[in-house]
This record gives sequence, C-alpha cells and structure tokens, in this order.
Amino acid sequence: MGLTARDVMDTRFHTLKPEDTVADAVRAIQEASRETGQTVFGMMVTDAGGNLLGMLSIYDIFLLLRPKHIHIWGEMEDLEVSGVLEAACRRAKGMLVGDIMTTQVVTITPETHLLLIIDIMIKRHIRRLPVLEHGKIVGMVYFSRVFNHLRDLLSA
Repeated sequence: MGLTARDVMDTRFHTLKPEDTVADAVRAIQEASRETGQTVFGMMVTDAGGNLLGMLSIYDIFLLLRPKHIHIWGEMEDLEVSGVLEAACRRAKGMLVGDIMTTQVVTITPETHLLLIIDIMIKRHIRRLPVLEHGKIVGMVYFSRVFNHLRDLLSA
C-alpha cells in the first residue's frame, strides 16, 4: 500500500466549538502553538459529540478583517486607512467561529496514500486535512508533517 495518512497524521489535535468567539479562537490557536512548539494556523470545529462541522484558519480570519472593497483602494490617492484594521479587529472579536468557519471541508481516511494527499494539498491549496475513520476524527495531516516526512526520504 505504501505511505498513507496513518504514517504522517498527528493524532493529537485541538478543536474549536462553533459558539466560540473569534477572540476565543485566537487564544486557543496561541495556546495550541505554545503546547506543540509549532505555529498553529487553523483548527477543526466540532460539535459537542466531537463530529466535524468545519475548519477555522487564519485565512478565514484574514477574510473577515479585510475590507470588502479593498481591491479598489489602490486607485484612491486620498484614502486614509489609519484605524481601519483596528476597528475591524474590535468588531471581529465577538463574532462566532460558526459564522466564519469553512464548512466545505476536504477530509481523508487513514488509508489515503501520501501521493493523493500531496495532490489534494497542491490542487486545493490546503495546509491541513482532517483524517476521518468511520465518520470520527482520528487525526490531522499537516502540510509541514508531509514535507518533513518527504524531506527525510529525500535526504536519506
């Protein structure tokens, strides 16, 4: 069968709840980063039963903070932007994870081959893939773990 998700997945992972605020999520991401010794950029969102509901990543938070019409700001020479980001952060703190999380989550199984995982990550621009077995979360495959595994193979 070769290398699979089971070989590279992390079975220790942190989750968020949909009723958590963005401020709660940022604190949880900071805490997870401290615990793991690596920067955490996103987490799974689960219900009380541990079922996967979605994912929240730093990218989702960036999308929340980015002004809707920023694409035309470059054309505006007299635009004053000081305070815009700070105001967006103040508004975002109380928003709920469930309102901004990504709900279209790509998942894999423990038997998913590493080549398919790499293909999914490249084609879909995904940095983390939840691993489900019989509908239950059993792990997470991170882009960095896949790279580290390949690095070891390439340098051996």
